Amino acid sequence: MSETKNGEREQLASRIGFLLISAGCAIGLGNVWRFPFITGKYGGGAFVLVYLLFLLLLGLPIMIMEFSIGRAGRKNIAGALKALEPPQSKWHIAGYLGIIGNVILMMFYTTVAGWGFAYLYREATGAFNGLPPEEIGAMFGAFLGSTGELIFWMAIVVLLGFFICSLGLQKGVEKAGKIMMSGMFIMLLILVAKAVTLPGASAGLAFYLKPDFSSLSGEAIYAAMGQAFFTLSLGIGSMAIFGSYIGKERSLTGESLHVMALDTLVALLAGMVIFPAAFAFGVDAGAGPGLVFVTLPNIFNQMLGGQIWGTLFFLFLTFAAMTTVIAVFENIMAFTIDEWGWTRKKASVINGIGIFILSLPCALGFGPWSSFAPLGEGTVVLDLEDFILSNNLLPLGALVFVLFCSNGFGWGWSNFTKEADTGEGIKFPKWIKPYVSYVLPLIILVVFFMGWKDIILKLLT
Repeated sequence: MSETKNGEREQLASRIGFLLISAGCAIGLGNVWRFPFITGKYGGGAFVLVYLLFLLLLGLPIMIMEFSIGRAGRKNIAGALKALEPPQSKWHIAGYLGIIGNVILMMFYTTVAGWGFAYLYREATGAFNGLPPEEIGAMFGAFLGSTGELIFWMAIVVLLGFFICSLGLQKGVEKAGKIMMSGMFIMLLILVAKAVTLPGASAGLAFYLKPDFSSLSGEAIYAAMGQAFFTLSLGIGSMAIFGSYIGKERSLTGESLHVMALDTLVALLAGMVIFPAAFAFGVDAGAGPGLVFVTLPNIFNQMLGGQIWGTLFFLFLTFAAMTTVIAVFENIMAFTIDEWGWTRKKASVINGIGIFILSLPCALGFGPWSSFAPLGEGTVVLDLEDFILSNNLLPLGALVFVLFCSNGFGWGWSNFTKEADTGEGIKFPKWIKPYVSYVLPLIILVVFFMGWKDIILKLLT
């Protein structure tokens, strides 16, 4: 249960456990395929600098707020908002929407995570060995059309994720987070060492990391803003739950900086694997799923010992996906434990069955339901679910958290900063209150409206 027999809330066993599972929640598939691509597209090192600036301006304050709400409320995001809100107010409604957001995220993330497991199996068993590039490309298309296989791998993700959560906060979630995150960094470092020593790798590194400020258009700046916001999955309370599991020994500004540093390091290292390898073998780095599931298997096929390197990469990919899955599953489970009094075992079983059923439309969307194009030609169920979450629930939830923590009609600035500053470490700068209260909400609204603009233009064309 989320509470022990003497009524005290479960706590994480160590600070490193908190940092690793919080970072694991933020680190996901977007770090592996989206960040390297848009970094190369928008000026390499110049884009990285702008991205880091937006991480500090946009991502950091919201993350600190989520952790503070969770630690002060000692519950899931809905329960925490209810515990902290002024009497007769309805801030907790945003918490329920946040829990719905976590569920929607898992409705499509479990299927995509299943792709990683499927390709780990294929790479490990030598399914790509000797195949020409066009056949590897066709294999991905055939895989997406195999609904039974998609459902099988999605079920593996759901079963494994909830099994780990059922073992308990310390013995399951924290232990798995430590193992997977440690393994992920070891695998990344090995892959980087291999990639940067390939013939021609230096050109890929130059393309990826050399600043090209001429590429910094308004579109590039918006892309940096969006990546900084979406990479951390802020706005649905997925970080707040881990704030509720920690003590008051450390200030939350310093802890948030550590989590963001881990997330950014993984993204940067993933680019140092992909770009040198792509340049070494003269292929387009591409974008989206095609980069990971078509381009990279082709590259590994051409490398000496490619099956080993490919297996290592897809093991890293599945670890990156599963750290997010386990963290979000824990958030969903904590809600049912806190609000409905379920035991951890009961929450694991019922939520597991529920998430599996709710994940079926995404898997079916590539096969029997592929004619359903909810957001225009070429879109599938996954695109609709991602749009509801990324373009609506994430920015609007983040806006609510900012208003709740910075204004007197919510929890309030003094309560927020007192909680954030409790413990040793870096303190939250009080002088940025005008920025947090007035400028940050405007930046979030820009992210929200730009997301709608993009989808409206897509529907009109």
